[in-house]
Amino acid sequence: MPYLQLDVNDSYPVDLKKTLAGKMAATYARLMTVDIRRISIAIREVGQGGVWRVVDGEPVPVSVLMCDIRKGRTAELRMEVAKALCADCIDILGLREERLNVEFTQHSGDEMYHPTLGGFSPEWSENEAIGDGH
Repeated sequence: MPYLQLDVNDSYPVDLKKTLAGKMAATYARLMTVDIRRISIAIREVGQGGVWRVVDGEPVPVSVLMCDIRKGRTAELRMEVAKALCADCIDILGLREERLNVEFTQHSGDEMYHPTLGGFSPEWSENEAIGDGH
């Protein structure tokens, strides 16, 4: 954890998805004070007509970013992160801001297992060091 999952209706080249994943990881690590090596990102191309929301009484295609994170961050910080991640998606994939939602699900550290980082994640704290990603 964190696990960021972006569901989109379109298909994108691998290099563009790789660019977005790197940008989102850097944004999240910087703002949420977390070791970048803990971040996993999925860009799921669910296909045309795969994700919908009703706008003005009519279903329209949208994108949704689900963020499974460790609990402990303030609502203000989560808002800042949501806006920054949206900006990454808009800048790199050209998604429409008004058609992009972000949702957070918060977990305790012992619900996240990273064998290469020593097992369960510690509980998040403001003093958590940011790793260099190597």
